[in-house]
Amino acid sequence: MIREFRCDLHVHTCLSPCADLDMYPRAIVAMSLARRLDVIAICDHNASENVPYVIKAAEKTGLTVLAGMEIMSCEEVHVLALFDNMENLYTLQDFVYRHLPGENDEERFGCQAIVNEHDEVERLSEKLLIGATELSLQQVVEKIHSLYGLAVAAHIDRESFGILGQLGFIPKGLPLDALEISHRIRLAKARRLYPELASFAFIASSDSHFISDIGKGITKAFLKEATTSELKMAFQSKGGRYISEQ
Repeated sequence: MIREFRCDLHVHTCLSPCADLDMYPRAIVAMSLARRLDVIAICDHNASENVPYVIKAAEKTGLTVLAGMEIMSCEEVHVLALFDNMENLYTLQDFVYRHLPGENDEERFGCQAIVNEHDEVERLSEKLLIGATELSLQQVVEKIHSLYGLAVAAHIDRESFGILGQLGFIPKGLPLDALEISHRIRLAKARRLYPELASFAFIASSDSHFISDIGKGITKAFLKEATTSELKMAFQSKGGRYISEQ
């Protein structure tokens, strides 16, 4: 039966150097449940190491955690990659790391903590996660799709690292599955602001870097179950699945 799923598909953890160090797995799950979310996606900058720990922390809670990542292309455009399983995300991670230069400077960019499901620090990532990859936007989207994931252009209404702010347009033929709007704008208003993007599905997410931000942006998706295949059908308004923009 198709029902409403309250989704926040862009949540960071303390692995992202620009996120608060309180963004631990159990804290994220607790706040997600407090905000009555059904689904979240963990999307750290160019990294995935904390995703399985949030999934474990959410076991038996009723909260679905999708495996995700926020990748920065060489054009400095942010793209969300969403998956149902860790295997494909790990493959993407290996690919991204091969094209991610530099080492982190903790004093300059921030701590990058890998934290387990018990909120215990396992280690620190030495990668320069805040940086851009050497991959083009087209390469990023194509790689995500080759691994059966969804590719969503992040926070398109923001000047910094949004596809419109960086490029001024969406390249013709770029096979994005959806466009994300920040929590600052309602989806209905975004439709009026971007009439030229009528062919794309819009979602709203929090892009939360702080615990209190989780759930500030919510996508109401009508699905049979919380999977990326169901989300794709909703993005395409197929089989009775859809995204509510009210």
